[in-house]
Amino acid sequence: MSAEVDALTVVNQLRDLAADPLNRRAIVEDQGCLPGLILFLDHPNPQVVYSALLAVRYLAECRANREKMKGELGMMLSLQNVMQKQTSPGETKLLASEIYEILQSAGKDEAEQAEADAASCRRKAHFFLGSNNKRAKTVVLHIDGLDDSTRRSLCEEALLKIRGVISFTFQMAVKRCVVRIRSDLKAEALGTAINSTKVMKAQQVVKTEDGGELIMPFQEGSAVLVEENTDIPDYLPEEESPSQEQDKAVTRVGSITDGMGWLNTAANFLTRSFYW
Repeated sequence: MSAEVDALTVVNQLRDLAADPLNRRAIVEDQGCLPGLILFLDHPNPQVVYSALLAVRYLAECRANREKMKGELGMMLSLQNVMQKQTSPGETKLLASEIYEILQSAGKDEAEQAEADAASCRRKAHFFLGSNNKRAKTVVLHIDGLDDSTRRSLCEEALLKIRGVISFTFQMAVKRCVVRIRSDLKAEALGTAINSTKVMKAQQVVKTEDGGELIMPFQEGSAVLVEENTDIPDYLPEEESPSQEQDKAVTRVGSITDGMGWLNTAANFLTRSFYW
């Protein structure tokens, strides 16, 4: 097993663990995981860098993590390097910039920001707290047929091919996918890509004025031309991943005990790989 494949496997697993809010504090408090993610930001494989950025973005969702993340040796410098590197894909730079802005503001006017966030949460159900970025928006999809890991992999492949998709996370229990996209990308492009799998059908979840939810199907014949993303390579498909052991996989939303065993494995890998 090559070192690059090992790195990709570890960073993808950390990304999936960080997607669960119950794991985020433990990952940041771990002595090896956060420094390891920072080192991944300088990895020569753009696929590893992008996955590491997604993991960091998830961790920054937890307000209690931000001060520690900002002060972690090399974090802000590595984000700047990704933003300024000429070979970094556009979506990678945008994601790094978003994380940098969130961490840069950590510790400043916390009370005022907390009040603003609370008001925002009452108005909208955004997955990402940094939703004031006018260059990006969040789309929530309900996906009929999103039943298992195989279908999830198909959905991942479809979304990763779309230029303008920044990040996404799955809520398998309710068959939903929360997608962060550039503001100029139409939601219909996501529906077109997912519907092209022939085994899943996407509908958009929107908020009503009274705070409820409305599931709106994309209009028949509303398929739009999807501009494929050639900057970021596909993630390693799950069936080809060298890490298939069930005891090391996150299989349920909100299961911190399931993830911690694998978190220790990841920390040990990072320690062996990066610590001198």
